[in-house]
Amino acid sequence: MLSGVVLEFASIQASIPSPPAEWSKFHIGPLTIHVYALCLLTGGLLGGWLGYRRWKKKGGPEDPFFSIIMWAVIFGIIGARLYHVVSSPDAYFGPNYDGTGDLTKIWQIWNGGLGIWGAVALGAVGAWIGCRRAGVRLSAFADAVAPGVLLAQAIGRWGNYFNQELFGGPTTLPWGLQIDATNPSFPADLPAGTLFHPTFLYECLWNLAGVALILLLDRKFKFQRGSMFWLYVAVYTAGRTWIEMLRIDDAQMITILGVTQRLNVWTSLLMFLLAVVMFALMATRPRRTGLDIVYLPGKTPEETAEETDALTEGTEAEAGTAAASSSSTEKSTDTSLKPSDQA
Repeated sequence: MLSGVVLEFASIQASIPSPPAEWSKFHIGPLTIHVYALCLLTGGLLGGWLGYRRWKKKGGPEDPFFSIIMWAVIFGIIGARLYHVVSSPDAYFGPNYDGTGDLTKIWQIWNGGLGIWGAVALGAVGAWIGCRRAGVRLSAFADAVAPGVLLAQAIGRWGNYFNQELFGGPTTLPWGLQIDATNPSFPADLPAGTLFHPTFLYECLWNLAGVALILLLDRKFKFQRGSMFWLYVAVYTAGRTWIEMLRIDDAQMITILGVTQRLNVWTSLLMFLLAVVMFALMATRPRRTGLDIVYLPGKTPEETAEETDALTEGTEAEAGTAAASSSSTEKSTDTSLKPSDQA
């Protein structure tokens, strides 16, 4: 009897329990708060804090930072959702696009489903718009926020834990993840009690290690011209490739040279190769100095101030000329009226 209790206790200890389904959300009055969203928000705030500190350290202007972030976040959320819908279309369009899916689920972001590559692609477009408006270099901004993005991804992955989603295949490892058998994501052909790879935890730990690594390398080499950003992409995709291969959730499958893999696996491999090439190119280019590291040509505070002064002087000169011309006209009018007055 005692040995049975010990064995049962050991089996409980040798796994990671998932939170109850009701923990995925809670209510404050009429408002429903999803823990998935809180994880993303917490990750975004901490990642933004890290990026802001690094931006100031680079000499970047403080005020435009938050407007650039807003441009990037808005575009990034749209891109992330679009990428997820394209890479995992069955829930929205049905298997093989047979029309049996539910299109209304496309808008239900709180239930999970954001693709990082869509976020990076459209988020970069948003950041570029914000940087152009602020007169700063996109490469400098990307280098500053890259570790923060990886930190945000690490924390945001815990949203998948609370939603009991995006886990890996079955495992007997002592850190196997428990999933409720009633969960829609639980494979129908597996018995209740099956443990799964906690891919959310793998990616979280990988990303945290990546943050530490790229920060240490940046302290030594002082990366510029976007090389820090491409180092982040390389580190992230190196982990995402093998972690993605463990997952068993529905995804778009692509066959290349006879090898069939998930779309995200091929995307991660492609982005890894691209990142390595871009990092090598950017890291070997001449280094910038001073304010030229952050600002676009002609957009440093001194140059902007000089341009403003020149515009002000030009406006004042034009105003003076207009005033002199008006005064001359008035005098001429007075002179022409005098003979008539005498008559």
